[in-house]
Amino acid sequence: MGLSQQQLNDDLDALARRDPSFAKALATLGPPPTRHREPGFATLLAVIVSQQLSTRAAATIWQRVQAGLGEVPTPEAVLATTQLREWGLSGRKAEYAKDLAAHVATGALDFALLPQLDDDSAVEKIVAVRGLGRWSAQIYLMFAEGRRDMWPADDLAIQKAYAQLKGLEASTLRGKKFEALTQDWSPYRSAAALMMWHCYGSTTLEASA
Repeated sequence: MGLSQQQLNDDLDALARRDPSFAKALATLGPPPTRHREPGFATLLAVIVSQQLSTRAAATIWQRVQAGLGEVPTPEAVLATTQLREWGLSGRKAEYAKDLAAHVATGALDFALLPQLDDDSAVEKIVAVRGLGRWSAQIYLMFAEGRRDMWPADDLAIQKAYAQLKGLEASTLRGKKFEALTQDWSPYRSAAALMMWHCYGSTTLEASA
């Protein structure tokens, strides 16, 4: 499961003590709620289903998948079905779902062993599945395993919120450069990411910057 609310609040306080601009944003907006996902195959399958879709469209398709395969779909059920496209998945997403199921069924991706890996190794295990990039892996590890130092540097909302917080151009914040820029926030960057999503689009953030 993800970070507990108490752990999140503790990490936010640690960040606020390090960074005055972060402290001002936290004082203005208050702490964000934590987010939880169940660890395992179904959560990553849901990530694939929801890619590039509105929340409403993704929920509709996911409900169809659950109706066909059960509330918590298994790799075996996904490998056996021929109806993924009928339930609304694109041809490519159906291939990604099958690839994820194959990785789990063969043990190439073992959710029981994943927590024993360091962050980078865990990310690499997940991105070996077609259709799951670094952002998806980091989101899973943050919300399903409660890892504390995930920083989805390619997330546009995070880039924009950080740029507003620091008076920077969001277009300059990308990948490894952005990760390096936030090393001072390590090892609490999962909490920082949740705060940046909390800040994104908030008109009150301007007053705290």
